[in-house]
Amino acid sequence: MLNSNPLQVNNLTVAYQKKPVLNAVSFVIPSGKLIGILGPNGAGKSTLLKAVLGLIPIVDGEVKIYGGSYREQRKNVGYVPQRESVDWDFPTNALDVVMMGRYGHLGWFRRPGASERKLATECLDKVGMKDYAGRQISQLSGGQQQRVFLARALAQNANLYFMDEPFAGVDATTEKAIIQLLHDLKNQGKTVLVVHHDLSTVREYFDHVILLNGDLVAEGPTEVTFTPENLQKTYGGRLALLQDFVTVPVGTVQ
Repeated sequence: MLNSNPLQVNNLTVAYQKKPVLNAVSFVIPSGKLIGILGPNGAGKSTLLKAVLGLIPIVDGEVKIYGGSYREQRKNVGYVPQRESVDWDFPTNALDVVMMGRYGHLGWFRRPGASERKLATECLDKVGMKDYAGRQISQLSGGQQQRVFLARALAQNANLYFMDEPFAGVDATTEKAIIQLLHDLKNQGKTVLVVHHDLSTVREYFDHVILLNGDLVAEGPTEVTFTPENLQKTYGGRLALLQDFVTVPVGTVQ
């Protein structure tokens, strides 16, 4: 039983070549939420995920996942990286990619068996990719590749998921399928953090948001955090280009 908060970040500071990217960021994420991580390009959104997952070094601060380190809680964590960061020419098929999601449970020296293969096939079916199980990943479209990586995350059977721009470069049908899958995960009590760019869909997709621009600008329930004031603080002058996409509910003070 996981009694602690899924994610607690305390004074997290990350720098690239001595240039700060994240500055003393702190927040606590409640369980069972679908969370959007928002901010302009270069705000540190992907850096935040990588730092939490131990993929890049941190300068200062602490990350707790269900009260422990990522290493201790690895089995409870699923990750979908940016599609652009993946070597899609690697010679493997969709089913094998999904079965890789089971290695955290099996250990690296135990090969997946029939039960893992069955689970991987079921996960591909959930994302509409069962018929492509034997297809080389290099032969799939961008949206199909993204679905395969989502299936891999499902196969991990995690409680906390990190997804880095899962909607980037996919068609409307795939985006609809992805958001339905994310809501299904949330309805199962899972917690999902998603790096996201499209402000027009934030209120529809997420019930919790993190607004980031090097510093943490705001964090909390979407209805009280995703406001014009906080967006102005996050995006600054660039918000003028986005105003047409930001819907403000009736009664919101501007």
